[in-house]
Amino acid sequence: MTHLNPVSNPVGLHVRRLMTAATWILTALALSHSYPALATRAEADALRRSGWWPHSVTSNTSVSHCEWPGIVCDDSGSVASIDKLAGSCNGCWDGGNFSSMNFSLLPNLGFLRLPDNGLAGIIPRQLCELPLWYLDLSGNNLNGEFPLCLQNLTMLEVLDIHNNEIASPFPSRLGNLKKLGYLDLSFNLLRGPILPEIGNLTNLKYLCIDENQYGGSIPSEIGNLKGLIWLTLDSNSFTGPIPSEIGDLKNLTYLDLSNNNFSREIPLQLGSLVMVSYLDLRDNSLQGSVPNLKKLSLLSHIDLSNNNLTGRIPDNLLDIGYRDFGGNEFLEYATIEADLDALRGSGWWSSYDTSNSSKTHCTWLGISCDNSGSVVKIDIPQGIRALTGIIPLQICALLKLRHLNLSHNHLIGHLPLCLQNLAMLEVIDVHTNLLNSLIPPELGNLKRLIYLDLSFNALHGTIPSTLGHLDYVDLSYNRLTGKIPNNLAHVRYGAFKGNEGLEKADGHERMARIILMMVLIPLVAILVLGPLIILRRRTKSMRSEIATKNGDFLSIWNYDGTMAYEDIINATEDFDIKYCIGTGGYGSVYRVQLPNGKIVALKKLHRHEAEDPSFDKSFRNEVKHLTEVRHRSIIKLHGFCLHKRCMFLVYEYMERGSLFCALRNDVEAVELDWSKRLNIVWDIAHALSYLHHDCTQPIVHRDISSNNILLNNNMKAFLSDFGTARLLEPNFSSNLTADIAGTRGYIAPELAYT
Repeated sequence: MTHLNPVSNPVGLHVRRLMTAATWILTALALSHSYPALATRAEADALRRSGWWPHSVTSNTSVSHCEWPGIVCDDSGSVASIDKLAGSCNGCWDGGNFSSMNFSLLPNLGFLRLPDNGLAGIIPRQLCELPLWYLDLSGNNLNGEFPLCLQNLTMLEVLDIHNNEIASPFPSRLGNLKKLGYLDLSFNLLRGPILPEIGNLTNLKYLCIDENQYGGSIPSEIGNLKGLIWLTLDSNSFTGPIPSEIGDLKNLTYLDLSNNNFSREIPLQLGSLVMVSYLDLRDNSLQGSVPNLKKLSLLSHIDLSNNNLTGRIPDNLLDIGYRDFGGNEFLEYATIEADLDALRGSGWWSSYDTSNSSKTHCTWLGISCDNSGSVVKIDIPQGIRALTGIIPLQICALLKLRHLNLSHNHLIGHLPLCLQNLAMLEVIDVHTNLLNSLIPPELGNLKRLIYLDLSFNALHGTIPSTLGHLDYVDLSYNRLTGKIPNNLAHVRYGAFKGNEGLEKADGHERMARIILMMVLIPLVAILVLGPLIILRRRTKSMRSEIATKNGDFLSIWNYDGTMAYEDIINATEDFDIKYCIGTGGYGSVYRVQLPNGKIVALKKLHRHEAEDPSFDKSFRNEVKHLTEVRHRSIIKLHGFCLHKRCMFLVYEYMERGSLFCALRNDVEAVELDWSKRLNIVWDIAHALSYLHHDCTQPIVHRDISSNNILLNNNMKAFLSDFGTARLLEPNFSSNLTADIAGTRGYIAPELAYT
């Protein structure tokens, strides 16, 4: 046999080379075919060794690691996502040391979400080698420094490491993460200044770096983040002025710069943040006056407390649902201390109340305060009122007072002229006292005043024409003289009765004659033609019978008695179904256009409710308290009818209907973006806070559902339907579950088990 020498024989050498090349090709093909299996097996081993899944999961060889809780693989079987929130598993995610997971064996991992997992140690640098686009390690026990290599994850869109113990300066090259849309570094120990590179993150929507140890000034480059909608820099040690460039962030809805050391004036440019609904600048060292914020029509929360601000608070900020301006030096703002001095100086509260340091003035009898501690309401409960003497001038120091009820006392003298300085006053009720002065015309300067009750006193002189703008006036049973001003002709005639020296205005004279004729003619007819009348009454239809019962319709709050029962019947054609716009468990709702063109919503209770005698007292009691409820986010009750055959309530009409309907409608749901939804949450939260804390007797609604939240044309939210509401008595905790009410899916958890 002849052997080929590969060195001396060229042919043999060529054949040897061909055989070697073929061997390598075949080997490569075999390896490439088996590589995915080998790789995924290595990934499964890495997951198993981490200890993040219990033995009951990892020992089941019939189940692929791609099917473990929280694991998602790509088409090749490689791990693409680890998400604690994606699957439920007893014993999973028990935490431990972060280094127990070998991330270098997971080369295709793009999504990692491990919040509140009890992970300890430092952030592994192996993460920097992965194609991550989503990284959430929040709420753990991670420490050490922020890995600088994370700044190389240029595909990253979400980075959330809040609520750990990361301690390092602000990452110097964070600006490399150009795709980042969400960045939350809050509640750590991060320090140093914010670098100008922050301005490179032009895709950022959420930036939260609050509750750290940052200092220095905020770079002007923050104005480059045009898409930002959420910015929280609070609870750090930032100094210098608030950058005016923040005013360029036109999409911003939430801005919190509180609890820092910002100084100088509030930038005028903040008035351009037309989308903002939450603005918190409290606990800084800001100076000067408050700029014009009239364009901030969506603003529902503003806190400027504990600064060095001066001047006058803009009027438009006084109508915002949550507002706190305390701890400043505003020229026209009553501080808590001033309110306390005013109440003590009045002498109306006992020495025990005023000297007991454990009791704030907001807990004194008949006092209600807002969130800043300023007095907004004085309403001493009837039955224990025994105020005597004159009304003290100290009351005029309560500059945020909105509701003053001093009725049923023994007060003498006059109404203080200084009441005209209480620009926020809406209600003055001093009926049934011994006041014996002129009615101050200066009360007409109170532009917010809508309710004035001076009845049953000894007031004399003429009626000032300056009161013509009020919705409700009662001057009955005094000693007034002269003519009723023509601009008060809209007020019900009974508001002036009992004043013998009062001359009636032309309109009231005509009304008096009409009323007299309406009384005399039926009286004569009854006496002369009694039998015929009785016979005719028996043959009247039910509609006519009901229509004569308009005496049961009581005018409430905004109306003057001109909205008669017949108007309701005629406008609805005796509650024809074509006017019905909704039906609920307690009644049906009708859209009613009154003769004067005003549109109201009428809720007619179902017949079985109206015929239940036990419901009568409950209905009266709840209506009584609803008439005392006044809040910008609670539907207004205009009036009601209580009759054994017919019960209904008349409410303010909301053009956009319920939140439930808006969310079900595809077009309206798109219009109802997240900023509007956030504002709806704020509106209803403030309404509930008012019901629970600011009412004389707290009211629990018991059915907060999307059906009972109504929207007007401006997408402002209003709480409605108090059909299941109950008033909290002092022992309410013992009988709260006496009867359960509410919408399924919204009922309070503590009641769901009863």
